Amino acid sequence: MIRSATPDDIPLIHTMVRELAEYEKEPHEARATQEQLHDALFGERPAAYAHIAVDDATGRAVGFALWFLNFSTWRGVHGIYLEDLYVRPEARGGGHGKALLRELARICVERGYERLEWSVLDWNAPSIAFYEALGARPQDGWTVYRLTDGALGELGRKPGA
Repeated sequence: MIRSATPDDIPLIHTMVRELAEYEKEPHEARATQEQLHDALFGERPAAYAHIAVDDATGRAVGFALWFLNFSTWRGVHGIYLEDLYVRPEARGGGHGKALLRELARICVERGYERLEWSVLDWNAPSIAFYEALGARPQDGWTVYRLTDGALGELGRKPGA
């Protein structure tokens, strides 16, 4: 079962974000607090959305998808950018990841969005195989760039400040 996240899910989402960071070998990068997640998902101006995968047999939450809207200037419509998709190791292979992606694809179709996009680490062969089995294809010729920390601060400073 896939359901929309509620404010009561924030501790669970926070825990799974940390689990995902461990899996991706970057635990020190997962600095978001529960308060930040709550504000992003349920604050005055929500900027992101989340869905929870619940195991039908046990009723236990076993995964999540956290996403936000993007916009294609070429197509002239919104799309979904999937920031995080995570299924706990003991629940992998049970269809939860596919169900989460199916729900996001359903939202895209229902709302007229024309893209569902995400990034995957080059070394994550199990996830790559999973995504390609669903029909997703890598976007060759594009490299993701990111500004953070000092470089972001330096570029964002007013000249002469």
